[in-house]
Amino acid sequence: MARFDRLTVYKEVLECGLVPLFYNADVQVSQHIVAALAQGGARIVEFTNRGDKAHDVFKALGAFCEQEHPQLVLGVGSVLDAPTAALYIAAGANFIVAPIFDIETARLCNKRKIPYIPGCGSVNEISTAEEWGVEIVKIFPGAQVGGPGFVKAVRGPMPWTRLMPTGGVDATRESIDSWIKAGACAVGMGSKLVTKELVAAGDYVSIRDKVRLCLDWIREARG
Repeated sequence: MARFDRLTVYKEVLECGLVPLFYNADVQVSQHIVAALAQGGARIVEFTNRGDKAHDVFKALGAFCEQEHPQLVLGVGSVLDAPTAALYIAAGANFIVAPIFDIETARLCNKRKIPYIPGCGSVNEISTAEEWGVEIVKIFPGAQVGGPGFVKAVRGPMPWTRLMPTGGVDATRESIDSWIKAGACAVGMGSKLVTKELVAAGDYVSIRDKVRLCLDWIREARG
């Protein structure tokens, strides 16, 4: 069962503005990454469903967060269908993220009051997702869909829309500034934040410091 209710999860995303995401098949390494993200100030983390052992690692991470970082909201990403979403909800996922929009997953998440953040790449997809109760839409892949200009253009006629780009957001002041000032409510960041090089080197301090910088840049961009 989720430890955080839906409104709390949305509040954390909107206030923090950064959703770090990663996958690693090793439980201990994943724990180190999560600890670094939390120490850097992240309040919400997405563990992606991208490996054969992802579900087992996720359950271990959930227990770790509850014990060591109880304030951290842990969810799962790369969820393509309702059965997979149900599996992770049963394991305690506080939110579900996907690269696509799926009606059955939206229905399940609404029934369980679990935030569903699906990936959309067109205005029609965004509108359909919102019709099915989606509060925050993931723009994916952010750079290929149209970058910050796409976010700004969509929010012109649809100012109520909350968009969170993922893919194409760099861990730089310039990139974050452009997305936030275009109207993004938050940014999702994976390999540009939790880099393979830093993980391989066990340099979790640098991951922590990058998170702090990104959060500072988000606050600056928001004014």
